[in-house]
Amino acid sequence: MWYLIFFSLPAWADAASMYGEILSPNYPQLYPNDVKESWEIQVPPGYGIHLYFTHLDLEPSQSCEYDFVKILSGDHVEGVLCGRKKPRAPGSSIVEEFHVPYNTLTLSFQSDFSNEERFTGFAAYYVAVDLDECTDFVEEPCSHYCNNYIGGYFCTCPPDYFLYEDNRTCGVNCSGNVFTELSGEIASPNYPDQYPENSRCEYRVALSPGYFVVLTIRSGDFDVEPADSNGTCLDSLTLVSGKQHFGPYCGSKFPGPPEIKIRNNILDIIFQTDHAVQHKGWKIRYYGDPVTCPLSVIPNSVLDPKKDRYILKDNVKVTCVEGYEIVRQRDSIRSFHSSCQDNGEWSNSHLSCVPVNCGDPPPVDNAQAFYVSELHEPLYKAAVRYQCDAPYYTLENKGDVVYQCSASGEWVNEEMGTKLPKCAPVCGIPSNPIRDKARIFGGTRAEKGNFPWQVYFHDPRASGVLISERWVMTAAHVLEGYEEPTMYAGVVDVSKESLDYDAEHLIPEASFIHPGWKEEPEETRTDFDNDIALVKLRDPVKMGPNISPLCLPGKSPEYELQEGTLGYIAGWGQRERGKLPRDLWKAQIPVVNMDNCRSVKPEGYDDSVVYLFTDNMICAGGGKDSCQGDSGGAYAIQDPLNDTRYYVAGLISWGPKCGTFGLYTKVVRYLDWIRETMSKHEDEEAWQK
Repeated sequence: MWYLIFFSLPAWADAASMYGEILSPNYPQLYPNDVKESWEIQVPPGYGIHLYFTHLDLEPSQSCEYDFVKILSGDHVEGVLCGRKKPRAPGSSIVEEFHVPYNTLTLSFQSDFSNEERFTGFAAYYVAVDLDECTDFVEEPCSHYCNNYIGGYFCTCPPDYFLYEDNRTCGVNCSGNVFTELSGEIASPNYPDQYPENSRCEYRVALSPGYFVVLTIRSGDFDVEPADSNGTCLDSLTLVSGKQHFGPYCGSKFPGPPEIKIRNNILDIIFQTDHAVQHKGWKIRYYGDPVTCPLSVIPNSVLDPKKDRYILKDNVKVTCVEGYEIVRQRDSIRSFHSSCQDNGEWSNSHLSCVPVNCGDPPPVDNAQAFYVSELHEPLYKAAVRYQCDAPYYTLENKGDVVYQCSASGEWVNEEMGTKLPKCAPVCGIPSNPIRDKARIFGGTRAEKGNFPWQVYFHDPRASGVLISERWVMTAAHVLEGYEEPTMYAGVVDVSKESLDYDAEHLIPEASFIHPGWKEEPEETRTDFDNDIALVKLRDPVKMGPNISPLCLPGKSPEYELQEGTLGYIAGWGQRERGKLPRDLWKAQIPVVNMDNCRSVKPEGYDDSVVYLFTDNMICAGGGKDSCQGDSGGAYAIQDPLNDTRYYVAGLISWGPKCGTFGLYTKVVRYLDWIRETMSKHEDEEAWQK
């Protein structure tokens, strides 16, 4: 029967110690059969183990199959011993030894079922030996300088390097540089000499806002360790700006574009190297490219100076194109200054050039303005045409009445400039044509519109003729003692009710009697020469179907009256039996020779009374005549140059006897006085010529 016997080491060999002894079971006697025994050797950290045998006497076998001693370092077999060993050198007691750079070893012994030749086993000793980690194998050696001490080692770095937190790897402190100049160069450490290993260099280009970073890298200025077989850069250059990413780059030539434009003013340059091969590195040139601003600050404007490209801090004068302006709260301007800002936008770009606004077309009395352009607003280049209120008004100036909104903000006509057109009343055209040919004295009533120029004088009882919007012409003797007569227009019925509701009350402002008129007592007057006067109205009269002026005569020979020329008279004067009518009466009478008027003798004629007959008078009538109360009314004759209208040839002045012939002031003789009086007292007054 065989027994398995276990031996243990002395206590001093169990724990980690600087030295120890290990003996086979029962040493130096025969070791037993069927033994399996192992010992753990541990020395303090930082030391290696020197294990040596001074006696080795085990049963020999092929490949130590029977009995053996095995030395293990973890899973690695350092050696397997069997058989008999003698000292390896003269004078030495060591038959076998092992040096391991670790602080632990496992030694195991095994015997089989027989020990026939009485083998005595082994005697082994170990001692902790200081390692030279700087020359012996260590798992993580120093990257640069290794410094050995008893029980350990430490790493150090060359100048300008620093030791990483792993306490073994050295790197260059090449981060933190910030480049703010608008141009410059940046190079890898030691360029063009070899760059350091195990380093991460970070540089930043930080330009002022408004500049973009532009990089250039020449092919000859780039030499970085090439990528491995998988295409991975072992050493690399990377460029980062916000979301823009360039790289990583490596190789003997720069693989990227020769110029890289960064759409930002800040760029981070990252250069990373490993512990292996180093090359000369790289050199980058950079400059700041200023932001550009648009070629236009705001629409509808021009810039001064004009350039093909505007960059940061450029200043320009912005001027609105013709017809445009910048409207502010209190005023408007045409230009302002602007500068190109760092965000690529112009200052004051919130302003806008808008079309000049001329405002509504200026009003013209008795006219309407209509747009004749596609633009129906009072803005630059809009055009309007003035149209007088037809058929009662017409343009005084017959030219084009189109006005355009100009760049100056005014409505302008090509011929008249800013002067506005005038709408003058259409003269001498009855809205209701005159057809009745009866006489006034015992004649027939006139209808509304037959004599729209007829003015009724209520006090004194007489008539007048409207010759413009603000002027009434009448006989001078009508105004004697009545500088402010009561007058009405647009009426044929002069009853109180009609005057109150249908008539236009005309308010006199001033009256002007011809300077040649002689003042005499009415009862004894024999001189009616220059029997003409003018009344200026306070307000212009609005023309219509029942009110419109009568034309003045012209000075041409055509207006010299011939005997037999027919004309119309109208009035509210005395009729048969001395009655004063409430309605307007009318008649058509011819021009006759002055002798006809001279031949009529007034009732109760006195040979001593001599009436004055002059060339300033017209004799007309014969069976049809005017009478008392008709004075100042018009003797209207068809215009010889325009048969669609009438003109005032004469004013009812006086007569020797009602129902015979009458005398009328010849108006053509007084045209100069009429016009001078009107012009002097109202420069802007328009009258028909």
